[in-house]
Amino acid sequence: MWILAGLALVALAVWVVLAFGHGGFWHTGKRLPAGVEPASWPSVVAVVPARDEAEVLPETLPTLLAQDYPGRFHVILVDDRSTDGTGDVARDLGQGNVQVVQARERPEGWAGKVWAMSEGVRAAGEPEFFLFTDADIAYAPGTLTALVRAASEGRDLVSQMATLNTGTAWERLLVPAFVYFFAKLYPFRLVEDGRTAAAAGGCMLVRRSVLERAGGLEAIRGAVIDDVAMGRLIKRRGGGRCRLDLSRDVVSRRPYPRLADLWDMVARSAYDQLRYSPVLLAGTVLGLLLVYAVPPLATVIGALAQGAAATVTLAAGATAWALMSLTYTPMLRFYGLSALRAPALPLVALLYTAMTVDSALRHHTGRTTWKGRTLVR
Repeated sequence: MWILAGLALVALAVWVVLAFGHGGFWHTGKRLPAGVEPASWPSVVAVVPARDEAEVLPETLPTLLAQDYPGRFHVILVDDRSTDGTGDVARDLGQGNVQVVQARERPEGWAGKVWAMSEGVRAAGEPEFFLFTDADIAYAPGTLTALVRAASEGRDLVSQMATLNTGTAWERLLVPAFVYFFAKLYPFRLVEDGRTAAAAGGCMLVRRSVLERAGGLEAIRGAVIDDVAMGRLIKRRGGGRCRLDLSRDVVSRRPYPRLADLWDMVARSAYDQLRYSPVLLAGTVLGLLLVYAVPPLATVIGALAQGAAATVTLAAGATAWALMSLTYTPMLRFYGLSALRAPALPLVALLYTAMTVDSALRHHTGRTTWKGRTLVR
């Protein structure tokens, strides 16, 4: 029992640090600032990599084209060898206002999305900013103007974490936790003050001159998690300033109705996050079990047992579980869900742990694919 008590105390210490000393990662009130109006509005080119996105484009591309931006704005959609007529759908929706670029054969060593982004950059000329955005992202009116205003305060990358779908039971269970875990890895406040670097790939406004100074997209050509790689590139090699916020004005229209859909999304890239290291994988699994599984286990066992060790186990486990639930509640509320779901976070974390292990298994068995092709070759 004392061993479990010790583990519970360690878990409690971790949650105290996370709750009170980790950049306030659990706060959801951080939003894009009003910014200042630039003396002259910079030119922006939106680059939309798209592979087999014909179904979702009618919900998203018109919202991008409808941005009433005061400066020069152009949209390039890169048709990444689609088989469903994505390029034709984009042309029909754009009515002459979308430049559709057919991606060339992907070279060795390039991740598919990064290569498609680079094809868009190649066709874009020399705008002051690129807006890298996914094909499933819809924009509220005025969003681009707000992004540029924020960048005009000396920021070189302004990124928005899109609001994801929570229409199905599996989405409601897993999606808020996905954003919560991302914010825990890359606290948005720490991104803003330069202590860490990250971005959300659905919406990244990037200053072209800084991207070029950092080595361009070729510098992250093999990145499976392109958004975090972009944030690090701009900050570390480009010397730029970054900002990352939650957003209700940037919305993903991509549904994940089944567990398998969400599982595949995570398993595609989780092992890449661990740099394909079995040692880091083992450490991550053990860490997740300690932080998320031990508190509820200690609470239950401590409540059923007697003695001093049981009392310590119960107190430490219940307090850690309470802190965990309290930090998760704001994200649930952001997604319009009940705080009563918060105590179930350990079960959700165990699912994500299994996805991470499966990501490693897929990598080692050559099954890490996306839309019919390997992510990097």
